[in-house]
Amino acid sequence: MNRRASWKGHLAFADFSCEIGLYSALTSSEKISFNIVNRKTGHRVERQYVDGDTGEAVDREDQVKGYELDNGDHIVIEGDEIAMLMPENDKIIRVRHFLGRDEIDKLYFDKPYYLAPTQEGGEEALTLLAKAMDDEEVVALGEAVLFRRNRVVLIRPSGKALVATTLNFGYEVRSQTTVFKSIPDIQFDDEMLELAGHIIEKRAGTFDPAEYTDRYNEALAELVKAKIEGREIRKTPPRKEDNVIDLKEALRRSAGVGKSRKSASGTRRKSSRKAG
Repeated sequence: MNRRASWKGHLAFADFSCEIGLYSALTSSEKISFNIVNRKTGHRVERQYVDGDTGEAVDREDQVKGYELDNGDHIVIEGDEIAMLMPENDKIIRVRHFLGRDEIDKLYFDKPYYLAPTQEGGEEALTLLAKAMDDEEVVALGEAVLFRRNRVVLIRPSGKALVATTLNFGYEVRSQTTVFKSIPDIQFDDEMLELAGHIIEKRAGTFDPAEYTDRYNEALAELVKAKIEGREIRKTPPRKEDNVIDLKEALRRSAGVGKSRKSASGTRRKSSRKAG
């Protein structure tokens, strides 16, 4: 890889060790970005921290972290106090376990990185590891200190390469019960299940990233271009929605069938039984 690594260290398990680098798999360089400017002067506005009570600007050396108490007061936490809590960093991702590739809920996935060798001969070792993991249908679970924090890392094969994804901790992922407090036990008739299955089969496909575009980012780019060229900005007309209240009727329309589907399918089943 030609890009600078976000992190460099070693990947290790058992007697295996390889010098590796983590390279961010995500980029925002193609996204439209804006600065905050003064409408009156057109000059860029600079962010400034001010005292919440006095309104006076606070110099950088006087800005410290504070934990708010119930009464509104703050406990000041100094930077060197936080530094003392930093775990010892030996620059090693230690693989603890290999487990089934679908065993971890994707809700725990945080940020993906390409994992690549940084020394000669490393490509052969990592390619072998990726091939063996792919053949066994497993992923590797490891731990490391990354970017001044201890992190759990999931390593999985992606073709001939390896991808390392940092995982969220348990306390960072909301329990489903906080959102879905009570899901009733709903019974569906055979026709609704058949229609839903038909729609799924009808729309079966594969994922190709090139088929999906960031329409909002493209619209922003067009907006900026129009402003530069002095063109009129036209608002996209809202799409008309055909509101269907009845779920079964909505399924019928989506499946492209009429109301007689149930009776027709029933007739076919009866005819089959008679023929037998």
